[in-house]
Amino acid sequence: MSWALRAEGLGKSFTLHLQGGVTLPVLHGVDLVAAPGECVALAGPSGAGKSTLMRCLYGNYGAEAGRILIRHDGAEADLVTADARLMRAIRRDTLGYVSQFLRVIPRVPALEIVAEPMIARGMTKEAALARAEALLTRLNLPARLHHLPPATFSGGEQQRVNLARGFAPDYAVMLLDEPTASLDAANREVVIALIAEAKARGAAIIGIFHDAEVRDRVADRLFDVSPLPEAA
Repeated sequence: MSWALRAEGLGKSFTLHLQGGVTLPVLHGVDLVAAPGECVALAGPSGAGKSTLMRCLYGNYGAEAGRILIRHDGAEADLVTADARLMRAIRRDTLGYVSQFLRVIPRVPALEIVAEPMIARGMTKEAALARAEALLTRLNLPARLHHLPPATFSGGEQQRVNLARGFAPDYAVMLLDEPTASLDAANREVVIALIAEAKARGAAIIGIFHDAEVRDRVADRLFDVSPLPEAA
């Protein structure tokens, strides 16, 4: 099986320093493969470790065991051992992440927030702004908001900016954490279409979808994340 991202024997626990240093294991021996052109949906009860796994895959949490391999720049890279410079390059060129919340940048307009990762990859500012505007329009963000900072936007409006920024650069691997949260039915349909288009161009997608209808329409298969006995 060809793959774009592969986790092998992944483990992660947390130490609760305010509770006497108790160690809480969350992930153990996780083996996960995502192939080009498929969407793998993480399934499991709340608290099982789905969000922790996503954050490990993006490098926000350091894994304590195992490897996370990604195809980047013609080679394999291990996200567990990658240094900061390599992680920046991987996130710029290969690995995208749409979280549940937009990290609002003060005084920066929505259009520029969406365009920034494309410009970082070498696209001209004019072309990046044009693509950003097209995506924001497709996600039904009113044109009057394109040139305003998203700090005062509603949750749904901020999520649309977040989605446009995540889908704009055509990453080879995408991590989606509740991408349709805070969206109405019309914009959920847009996101479903964006996921289908990303798969069609060969992107590997790993996602958390609590909306069962969305999950059933976009996921090629489910990956079960079960709580560990110690964490149940």
